[in-house]
Amino acid sequence: MAHSEILLLKPVDGLGAEGDQVKVRAGYARNFLLPQGMAVPLTVSNRKQVESLKKARGLREANELNGAQEMAAKLAKTNIAIAVKTGEGGKLFGAVTTNHIHEKLVAAGIEIEKRRLHLGEPVKTLGKHEVKIKLHADVSVELSFDVVSENPIEPAQA
Repeated sequence: MAHSEILLLKPVDGLGAEGDQVKVRAGYARNFLLPQGMAVPLTVSNRKQVESLKKARGLREANELNGAQEMAAKLAKTNIAIAVKTGEGGKLFGAVTTNHIHEKLVAAGIEIEKRRLHLGEPVKTLGKHEVKIKLHADVSVELSFDVVSENPIEPAQA
């Protein structure tokens, strides 16, 4: 199989960040990375760009880390409550998922990608629960939230 050595100009998930010299299949480079402007073929003249790209990469990563730390501090101060419909004995209709948590965070003025929320399994009980939010490779925060009933809880019939 034919491979090409390329120099990445932008970060590519699963491949590398800008300034990385990577070896990929020739078709992937020719049909996707090069036309999208994400990479250039590795030549002697392009090797000189590596230092400037690595410097830009360092600045970008530092900015992302600072932004993630600020967001973590903001999330640590945030308390959310999710009101759900319940039946007899406080049993939930359905479950609370990351979609519900994301909606509450957006309503609270915190813009975060939904894919960063990691809930082990959907919440099916009332009370206090936690969701892990991975903001950066080095920064993650546990956000606790309350699941409350929006209607009065009726005792279960014996």
